[in-house]
Formats: sequence, C-alpha cells, structure tokens
Amino acid sequence: MRRFCAAGIVVSILCSGCARGRDSATVASSRSGQVDNGAQSQRTAPSATSKSDCPRTGRWALCSVEKRLEQSGFVVSRVETGPHHRAGFSVVPVTYTLGHAHLEVFLYPDAAAAAREVAGLDTATAGPRGSKSQWPTPPTFVRSVNLIAVLLTDSPVQAERMSLALTAGPPQP
Repeated sequence: MRRFCAAGIVVSILCSGCARGRDSATVASSRSGQVDNGAQSQRTAPSATSKSDCPRTGRWALCSVEKRLEQSGFVVSRVETGPHHRAGFSVVPVTYTLGHAHLEVFLYPDAAAAAREVAGLDTATAGPRGSKSQWPTPPTFVRSVNLIAVLLTDSPVQAERMSLALTAGPPQP
C-alpha cells in the first residue's frame, strides 16, 4: 500500500513539473515577443509610441531628473520661483520639494562645464571655497555628469536615496 502512495506522489510531482515547464516555455516565448500560432511564429513589431519624450543622450535633462526621482519613490514638486543665482554657481537652479526636503538642481551643457564649476566649490558647504555656507541646513552635494544637485533635508535616509538615484547616472542612448 505504501508503494502505491509513494508512486502516486512521484507521478503527481512529475506531472506538475511538466506543467510548469510548459507554462515557463509559454511565458518565455511571450517575453521574447514571439506568439506561437500552431507551427508559425511571428515577432511583434516595436511600438512607435514606446519612445520617451525625454532624450536619452547620456546627459541629464530636467525630465530625466524628475523621472529618476519619482522612480526612487519621491513625490517631486517643482517650485516656480523667479530666477536666482547661488554664489559659486554660474547657472540658475531649478528648485523642487521632495516631501519636506528642498532640492536645487543645476544643469550644465556638458560634464566639463560641471567639472569646472565644482573646481571652485567647497562640496561640504555647497558654496564658494573659503566662504560661509549659504544654506539654512547642512547640504547634501551630488555631482553626476552634467548635473550638480544640492539637497536640504534632516533625513539621512532621504539624502542617501536621492544621492543614489542621481549618481546612478543619466539615461544612456
């Protein structure tokens, strides 16, 4: 009697394994873009609307910064303020709120322009070397390719999350 039970268990395991294998093959073919119509297979055409409106140039754009922050779990709200320069920065920042945090994003035409800017800055104070900090709280300074970002937050977790999101780099072509 025990042999019949053991044999029944083995058969049911083998059958479920076969069914899983068949389901896996179906999933794999659908993921690869192929549809099996009997003996014929055809590849699905890429959608013309799958392109993003945000350029994938290997440099940061505001749309790619916003998308990356949203993908990292931030609620991103652009603050519409008049143009204001920050000491030590040659470009006007775009200002955001990320929950209770304040983020200023400085975009440069290329990585070399951002590197020249960083050369004159004290990254610990996010301002000109040798000058007093211009920020109300200690800033988190991030540089990635053509972007410099300064985050003001009391949350080290939030600062790390923002830093990781942006230092991962811009969307590549």
